[in-house]
Amino acid sequence: MTSNDTPRDPHPYVGMWVTADGFIRQELLPNGRYDEPRGNRRSAYTGSYTVTGNHLDYVDDTGFTATGDVRDGVLFHEHLVLYREARP
Repeated sequence: MTSNDTPRDPHPYVGMWVTADGFIRQELLPNGRYDEPRGNRRSAYTGSYTVTGNHLDYVDDTGFTATGDVRDGVLFHEHLVLYREARP
C-alpha cells in the first residue's frame, strides 16, 4: 500500500439488510456488489448496485434492474421492506 492508497470507510449502507420475518436477506458488499439469499436458497439473486444519496439502483447478474430507497434507516427495495441487521 502506498501513501496514496488510504483505506476508505465503507458506505453506511454496506452490510446485511433483512425482512422482518428474516426470509429475505440482502447483503450490500463494499465492492458495489450484493448477494441476496431467500429462505434456504443461497445467493438467489446477485448483482451490482450504486448509491446516489439515499437511492439505490440494482442490476442483477441476469440484467434485471430494480431500485430502492433508504428512509429513516429502513430500505424500501421495490415491494420489500428491509431492516438493518444489528451488528454483533
